[in-house]
Amino acid sequence: MAKYFLTAYDKKGNHLLNESFEAKDDKEAKETGEKRLLDEGLSKNPTRVVRESGGLVLFHP
Repeated sequence: MAKYFLTAYDKKGNHLLNESFEAKDDKEAKETGEKRLLDEGLSKNPTRVVRESGGLVLFHP
């Protein structure tokens, strides 16, 4: 399992969500991140999911 970070921002750049989770691969991490954002009502906000190693998995400006 790899570690990923999910972050969501408001339009001014303030953190609304900033948490880590584990997933077996990038595909699972993207799906997990998208589901979490939907659950929190943040899917339309600027968001990102990144690997612990720094690779970008999901980005929504």
